[in-house]
Amino acid sequence: MKMQSIKFKLAAFVIVFFPSFIVLNAQENKADEYAAVKSIVEAKQYVFVAESALPMNGRNRQLSPGYKLEVRTDTLISDLPYFGRAYTAPIDPAEGGIQFTSRDFEYLANTGKKGSWNISIKPKDGKDLNRFSLYISRSGRASLQVVSNSRQAISFNGYITEVKRKN
Repeated sequence: MKMQSIKFKLAAFVIVFFPSFIVLNAQENKADEYAAVKSIVEAKQYVFVAESALPMNGRNRQLSPGYKLEVRTDTLISDLPYFGRAYTAPIDPAEGGIQFTSRDFEYLANTGKKGSWNISIKPKDGKDLNRFSLYISRSGRASLQVVSNSRQAISFNGYITEVKRKN
């Protein structure tokens, strides 16, 4: 009888306190995740990794790994694909994507609701790019819209991560 009472009390303890332990652990992980995202966004040292592309006229396309927009305090490096209508064709067929490096750009970051960020980037030395609009959530998920003077706009979904240092 006494053994059953101990088992019952132990089971009741586990049922009552174990879920609260899981919730506290999840909240700590979210807080750590937000702190990491916040530090790289505020330092302007991050990479937007594109997972899917959504052209204005077309369907959502899943992308193979490797497409990105790298943001540094002094440099903007874009290696993104393009799907959609171009109003002027490039002279070099290899220049079909959104690929460039800019050292002269305007960067404006605003804090949005619930700790998210709305970032506007305007390259000044690009050929025809008008604006990048990047929305970053607290968790690091992000969406990017690219507006161009000679092409239809295109959106990308993905996430941000820290810039990998070269050894």
